[in-house]
Amino acid sequence: MRLNELKDNQGATHRKKRIGRGIGSGKGKTGGRGVKGQKSRSGVSINGFEGGQMPIYMRLPKRGFNAPNAKTYQELSIDNLNRALEAGKIDSKTDYDGAALVEAGVIRRVKDGVRLIGAGKVSKPVKLHVSGATKGAIAAVEAAKGSVTVLDEDTVYRGKGEKQDRSGKVSKADKKAAALAAAPAEAPKAEKKAAAPKKAAEKKAPAKKAAKAEDGVSAYLEPTQKFDADADNAVVTKIEKYLGASLKNKDAKYVSCTDETELETIVKGFMKKKMGIDDKDAAMEKVKAVCAEMKPMRMKNRVTFYYLLAKNEGKLGEF
Repeated sequence: MRLNELKDNQGATHRKKRIGRGIGSGKGKTGGRGVKGQKSRSGVSINGFEGGQMPIYMRLPKRGFNAPNAKTYQELSIDNLNRALEAGKIDSKTDYDGAALVEAGVIRRVKDGVRLIGAGKVSKPVKLHVSGATKGAIAAVEAAKGSVTVLDEDTVYRGKGEKQDRSGKVSKADKKAAALAAAPAEAPKAEKKAAAPKKAAEKKAPAKKAAKAEDGVSAYLEPTQKFDADADNAVVTKIEKYLGASLKNKDAKYVSCTDETELETIVKGFMKKKMGIDDKDAAMEKVKAVCAEMKPMRMKNRVTFYYLLAKNEGKLGEF
């Protein structure tokens, strides 16, 4: 066989498909793209589109990230280093850094630094200055009475299966123990138990406490005495009981003199049923008179309001 007789096997090569060259070629007119449609147009890129369903590149989970400041090291194995020593590319008496290794033809380029990896035996001593090295590689060079100077101490790598040295790190448990030791001594358990109910009561109590009766004195006696210094606690207490649960409602607890509907309710209810006044106009005038009397008080409580209505009618004895 001669050089001019060399050729590819049958079927290994194909003629280039010539499209758009007339109907006789079989690929004329539409050029194999079919009739109309998105895929027949130029400038259309629908790679990865799956008809609207969630595409594969979105269904698959993503892991990790590409660090923008990541460094790429040129790796030099112990085997390749040993071959270079035996071939005479490296002199045992010379110090070699990345640039010197490139010049000697041991590696092609330095990249972001040279990293010495692997393990084994080195036949001759050699002095290396590298960016990083594994412990096994350092041990192999030093066994041959050579030396490895790591320029970046953070790039000394652990051997295979070797765990990270955490002796200098403080665990969370130790930190917690140190914090407890530094904190002041806690109170005895008996004191804690005694303080617990108080704390629970403080939590349950609202921030803004309602006025409470002390020693049988009504909480509404003091505001009532601002308008009647001789107000009787017994009468005030009876009016309070008369109003009952309505005082628990904030809206019902106070009287709004600007709300005509509420004043009419007082006329129809308290003035008619309790005071016995059927004349609505007369009752309304008396209610408005009490409103004027209590004008200095912004929040007019209903107990004091009813007390003054009963007092003006001379019917405090009804309670």
